[in-house]
Amino acid sequence: MKAIICRGFGPIETLDYADMPDPVAGPGQVVIRVEAAGVNFPDGLLVQGLYQMRPDAPFVPGMEAVGVVTALGEGVTGVAVGDRVASIGALGGYAEMLAAPVAGLIPVGDMDAADVCALLVAYGTSHHALKQRAALQAGETLLVLGAAGATGIAAIQIGKILGARVIAVASSDDKRKVARDAGADHVIGYDTLRDDIKALTGGRGVDVAFDPVGGEAFDTVARGMARNGRLLVVGFASGTIPKLAVNLTLVKEFAVVGVFWGNFTRFEPAVYAANMVELLDWYRAGQVTPLIEGRYPLRDAAAVLTRVLGRGAVGKIVLIP
Repeated sequence: MKAIICRGFGPIETLDYADMPDPVAGPGQVVIRVEAAGVNFPDGLLVQGLYQMRPDAPFVPGMEAVGVVTALGEGVTGVAVGDRVASIGALGGYAEMLAAPVAGLIPVGDMDAADVCALLVAYGTSHHALKQRAALQAGETLLVLGAAGATGIAAIQIGKILGARVIAVASSDDKRKVARDAGADHVIGYDTLRDDIKALTGGRGVDVAFDPVGGEAFDTVARGMARNGRLLVVGFASGTIPKLAVNLTLVKEFAVVGVFWGNFTRFEPAVYAANMVELLDWYRAGQVTPLIEGRYPLRDAAAVLTRVLGRGAVGKIVLIP
């Protein structure tokens, strides 16, 4: 099969599109013929050795994949050859075929493979962040940074479902249009972020801030939090990990809350499963609608990852083997 192979940590352009042996289903596993593999910001960090996890090389990146089951390993029940499923894992998605544990599979029926990829990590992260970590309540004000990215769009849509007033922040007119189309109540830029937060909240500040960006924007948002607010640390797409002036948390009485979706899925599998059921129900009902910016050939993985890490992507991008 063809796959994207990381032969050692280094620049993204060193990723190799090459042949490797077809996977074999071990005990408790299935083999999936991949229809679409989702591209996520952490994938680009991983292959450079900049992520929390550092797998032994060579390895195939890719956290999420959707496809058709082609083989069953020993002891597998509850799934049959020909079923369409989604798989979430740390590695292996950027390939024509994938061996995956049956325990983590999600049946997807006839749902669009790219949409399902978006719902797994991007929507899954935003859902967990707003529901479990922030406990977002109806009537609260939610600020979403990086609002035109896949997690940002998800946060806007989920925030509206939960009854929040959503202020979206994006860096260009085109990206602000995307955020507005996703359902944001107010759409602003970064240049006047502090003043806009003050004006839109009457000086009170925001109840919940969703921040996958970090950098200077984090510092500004920390000064714009309401009392009892929750500032969600989701990621650092700016490339800069900010330092918190902890006196702000004392004076303004807000909480800074980390969001690590991967840990959540490992340590709270039952809650994670319930979240996915809710997300898929919202999708079927048309309450959440992923924006799929592009479907690119698997061989283009390096170029696509470079664009994602450069914050040039809007919505979700998938690779098609």
